[in-house]
Amino acid sequence: MNLNEVTYWVALALMPKMWTKRKNQLYVECFRHIPQYSLADLFERRDVRSELGVMPEEELLFEASHDQLANIAFMVEDLISQGYEIIPLNSPDYPKTLKENLKQGAPCVLYTKGNKSLLNTMTTAIVGSRNADNTSLEFTVNIARRATSENKTVVSGFAKGVDRQALDAAIESHGKSIIVLPQGITTFASGFRQYYQQIYQGLVTVISIFHPKAAWSKELAMARNSIIYGLSNEIYAAQSDSNGGTWSGVIDGLRKGRKIYVRVPYSNEKNANLLLIQKGCIGVDIYGNVVEESLSGYKYKEISETHICSEPEGIYEKCVSEELFHDDFKNRILQLLTDKKMSKELLKTLNLDWSDSKMKKYLRSLPEVEEEKKSGKIFFFQKGYSDPTLF
Repeated sequence: MNLNEVTYWVALALMPKMWTKRKNQLYVECFRHIPQYSLADLFERRDVRSELGVMPEEELLFEASHDQLANIAFMVEDLISQGYEIIPLNSPDYPKTLKENLKQGAPCVLYTKGNKSLLNTMTTAIVGSRNADNTSLEFTVNIARRATSENKTVVSGFAKGVDRQALDAAIESHGKSIIVLPQGITTFASGFRQYYQQIYQGLVTVISIFHPKAAWSKELAMARNSIIYGLSNEIYAAQSDSNGGTWSGVIDGLRKGRKIYVRVPYSNEKNANLLLIQKGCIGVDIYGNVVEESLSGYKYKEISETHICSEPEGIYEKCVSEELFHDDFKNRILQLLTDKKMSKELLKTLNLDWSDSKMKKYLRSLPEVEEEKKSGKIFFFQKGYSDPTLF
């Protein structure tokens, strides 16, 4: 792929105020058009944008992005000269698992350094609390070693706790790892020094989906989690609280039909692992072996001893209320609004204990959501709604 084409892909990826799904949709429309258009046509020709249905507010975004093309081209050339690689969505090197799991939401480009072939190997993610206890860390080591013995690549988010333990265990076992950064790839200088030998040997690759110079932030860390899950063929959860990144990621994975393994906790542990198993995760022992015992064998008393909630069925509603304004909850709403829905339908899908008027008020507070009144009913949908088949 030539430098110019990569530049246009990076310009598309960095374009602000446009959802990834919409960016991918526009690329697919270019690809499907007869005669076929290129990304260059999308940026350089207003008539092409008009023909592909680019809206007036999107037209302004393309014009602003076009003004930055020279700077973006310089940045791309500089990255490549420093040994980084940029993998666009249409590249044969782009991880198939990520594309299959995230579908229209797959990132437009990946910034990488290291053995990019690891991106298309069988992968295992081990997720869990940053403040994991010793039992959970022991479980993490066991799963990482097991993955290595089965020639699988361990996917790590490089956070302290379970993530870092999984990476270190894989390295100690001379296994393969993918580090998914919650920051721009050029800001990982100390990490590249620390893992230089493993990267040189082809055992570790580092990837980021963010602007190469982006600093770490909580928002980027939350967005990074979906990439960890998306890159992974199998997912193990060592320890989860009743809210936060692990809980949200596992719940979202279950909704998407992912098979997720969760460590069955001991009766004196204070975590939400059993609740996740109740919701559909597969319970495993400390070595990752599936536990055959039915959940009916666990007493509710054991669950309540975790000090999460005395009514298991009320847990999810409680967590949703507490995380209402977190990005992961908003993103879940927007995912449901890729087609038109009434507020009552959303309440039922989310199992949320809100009044219909409260849900409508929340939806109207989101700038990404529009509404339409038809036959006396109010439907909500994501701005720029359309229904193409992207993949």
